[in-house]
Amino acid sequence: MPDEAVIGWDLGGAHLKAARLDAAGRVLDVVQVACPLWQGLQHLHSAVDVANRALGSAPRHAVTMTGEMVDLFATRGEGVSNLVAAIAERLAGQDVCFYAGERGFLDAAAAIRDPAAVASANWMATAALVAARQPSAFLIDIGSTTTDLVPVHAGRVRARGHDDASRLVTGELVYTGVVRTPVMALVRRVPFAGVWNPLMAEYFATMADVYRLLERLPEGADQHPAADGGEKTVEASARRLARMLGRDIDAASLADWHGLAEWLAGVQLRRIGHTVAQLWSREQLPDDAPVVAAGVGRFLVADLAARHGRRCMDFANLFSCAQGVNGRVSDCAPAVAVAWLLLRTNVIASPGNSR
Repeated sequence: MPDEAVIGWDLGGAHLKAARLDAAGRVLDVVQVACPLWQGLQHLHSAVDVANRALGSAPRHAVTMTGEMVDLFATRGEGVSNLVAAIAERLAGQDVCFYAGERGFLDAAAAIRDPAAVASANWMATAALVAARQPSAFLIDIGSTTTDLVPVHAGRVRARGHDDASRLVTGELVYTGVVRTPVMALVRRVPFAGVWNPLMAEYFATMADVYRLLERLPEGADQHPAADGGEKTVEASARRLARMLGRDIDAASLADWHGLAEWLAGVQLRRIGHTVAQLWSREQLPDDAPVVAAGVGRFLVADLAARHGRRCMDFANLFSCAQGVNGRVSDCAPAVAVAWLLLRTNVIASPGNSR
């Protein structure tokens, strides 16, 4: 493998994602590894080992993260410091830098001194890449847990929020995804058997169960145990969904549970769609600006784009990719993006070099 290769890392709270790009920016391989970081840093170390075995070594590494938010850490700053130190240790002897949004890349010491610049910047890496390759677009990245909505215009990222708190307020971060979101977080009641049935406020089922029932859940998207630790089959998902209503699966037909799943999926799509409409009304994008779809939930994006009469473009189409990796490129957009951004610069910013 060429010495010029770069590996991009996205250290999430539930998954570690990594991508290997060659010197020309071609994506050679991408991996995603389950990493329940809230249970301890040992899971990060194990996941890095798995990714290293899959991708091989490289002289340069670009890192972004959201895992600092998990409740393993008392504060986000503590989380950034621990993750920076951990990944620097695992990649010792190699050039490792950390993405800090508009500031570019920081070395480990600078990232620890200024954790706010590094915390949860992975969405910005994806958006910055889109802005460089598709000057006007609307990025929709629907992941397992969250959805990022980012307008891009005239080659600039037009986000008004810059951290999780402000992005939640602006609508640019919607805390819903197609795998890990608990069904109880979506609605309080559902129409079932001719009545409005309140949902139990218990972690009995997730959106992975909903999309598995609908046979829309992408292969490999659901990497963590089910809510009850049980099987990941259509019948098991229906059983978990029934429990949300205080019922057993045999209280209704499988077609009835399928219909409930359709309704819940529609609620989630409308929730995302309402926020897309809000942001679309805020930004006057050109008529030919496409919607760029990323994340394991990007199967929902074509419908959202159609509502606005827009062409839908898969994030992977912004790259040259090795055979068979296109889907993983879009699943793991920030890891791919941060590696590509590092290839464009050899400058590692210091705290005094803000641009």
